[in-house]
Amino acid sequence: MMKLPETGEWFNGYSDEIAAELTRVSDVLYDYNNMRRSMTKERSDILKSLFIKTGDKVLIHSPFRCDFGNIITGENFFANFNFTILDEATVTFGDNVFIGPNVSIYTVIHHHNHEERNIGIMKVMPVNIGNNVWIGGNVVILPGVNIGDGAIIGAGSVVNKDIPAGFVAHGNPCVVRKEIKDIEK
Repeated sequence: MMKLPETGEWFNGYSDEIAAELTRVSDVLYDYNNMRRSMTKERSDILKSLFIKTGDKVLIHSPFRCDFGNIITGENFFANFNFTILDEATVTFGDNVFIGPNVSIYTVIHHHNHEERNIGIMKVMPVNIGNNVWIGGNVVILPGVNIGDGAIIGAGSVVNKDIPAGFVAHGNPCVVRKEIKDIEK
């Protein structure tokens, strides 16, 4: 498993070592994505060997894509179809996280100057998602975002800043809308 710098400093992300690791992980995910859904133990074993750490129960429907496996999941993790994580930096999920279909999480920022970008200059920032979080379908979470415990992110949102614990947030850009205790009354 390859870990790139998580300092937020610019570095060159194009190297033979990085390309080889991307290919290795892609091959592992090819196998994962082409297994029968009924092969739950084998599928879980692949994720547990690929990720930094997982809880005992981790389920991700195919197709699933990630770059390196720099992923930590807590207990009872579920992600629906078409889940994509660009995990150049670590992506951490707490316990009881539910991810809707077509969700993408990004940790890489390519340089804004096209000459720097064209030679692979980038920086990475980790993403952290707390316990008991529900992320609706078609959500995009951008680099460096933290989502607090118990938050709900509405479908179609683009999350570009931190979301506090215990709130519903949605929109593009994603905005905190309502405290969860207000909804349950």
